Amino acid sequence: MATLAAVDLKLRPLYDRIVVRRKDTKEQVRGGIIIPDTAKEKPQEAEVVAVGEGKFNEDGKRMKLDVKKGDTILIGKYSGTDIKIHDVEYTILREDEVLAIVE
Repeated sequence: MATLAAVDLKLRPLYDRIVVRRKDTKEQVRGGIIIPDTAKEKPQEAEVVAVGEGKFNEDGKRMKLDVKKGDTILIGKYSGTDIKIHDVEYTILREDEVLAIVE
């Protein structure tokens, strides 16, 4: 898998959307049985790789996002839309789909 440093990500999410890369979970072995990739659950921890500028409120002012590039966040297993760029999988989601920021 390519690292972010090796891939020049030219992607700017709009409004309150963010782009994340889910962190890999360690392979789970139960009773000596290896779980195949297709049966594994999606990781819920992700690293923010790009953020939008925020959406506009009723007064026309832009509301900044609470998350920023580099944050580690928790998201739902099936949150957002999965995309693949240069063989690297990302998820695009709205900030309100973020469950928590890991500090």
